Amino acid sequence: MNFKQLEVLKTLLATGSTIATAKSMGLSQSGVSRLLQQLESDLSLTLFDRDKGRLIATPEASILARDAENILLGLSRFSGLAEDLRSGAAGPEVVRIGLPNSMWENFAPAMLVDYAREFPTVRIETFFETTSVIAQLIEQQVIDFGFLRYEGQIGPGVEMEKVATGTSVCVLPESHPLAALSEIAPKDLRGLPLIHIGRQRPTRMLLDQTFQRAGVKQNVKIETHTNSSACAYVAHGLGIAILSSFFANLYRHLPIVQRPFVPVTTQDFGLAKPAAAPSSLAAKALMAALKRQIERSQKVE
Repeated sequence: MNFKQLEVLKTLLATGSTIATAKSMGLSQSGVSRLLQQLESDLSLTLFDRDKGRLIATPEASILARDAENILLGLSRFSGLAEDLRSGAAGPEVVRIGLPNSMWENFAPAMLVDYAREFPTVRIETFFETTSVIAQLIEQQVIDFGFLRYEGQIGPGVEMEKVATGTSVCVLPESHPLAALSEIAPKDLRGLPLIHIGRQRPTRMLLDQTFQRAGVKQNVKIETHTNSSACAYVAHGLGIAILSSFFANLYRHLPIVQRPFVPVTTQDFGLAKPAAAPSSLAAKALMAALKRQIERSQKVE
């Protein structure tokens, strides 16, 4: 028994003839007769008496037709829901994403503009945290996915996909004398006010080691904990920051420039989600929006 047979039963009851049923369903008359015969055979019931080419519904046919209509309505609702899930008109009530603190100002809003239009019923919850906190939230399945820098050991409960790379750069005010250099080394920064990020973080410890090996004592003027604040301080002439080009590129609208910092180091960034946990279509679509915004933000104009 299949849904096409149930549709024939329901339509026959409504029209009273195989010709009208065939026209309504876009089938041939012989196709309608064949589906009806199959249904009667499957059910071991006579649903229509044949009288000189006419079909007369039995009481059993009328009873079954009511259930057939309910089943077909349920199937229609089911198909409609599937279409809504595909199109974003329906889906999970909320999708949760973890992002670094420095992505709240411009990156996140730009990422969400088109997504919010395509998935109007989905509520989005954003968590702006450090890499270690984002990794914990993913492991605990508090958030659906996150964007983070590869730092140290990622736990077994986190599945990573590399989606971006950055290199070390000096971020300077536009008018700074060092902006004339093609690259900047620790010796060029001797005595100059520096703006540093994240004491005790792996990337900060590597930077401190670079200055130590070069025999240059750092003049750390400001300690901060977000790339966005570091770029803002640079724009106001408070010092020079050493960041990943990935984050520096997010703040090119400020009156700042960036030059390669040597020796060059590379930073990898990944899209992370709970391992072995399937993502909803809405979450996958937001992941795709994140990747598109990464590509846009890193494009050199």
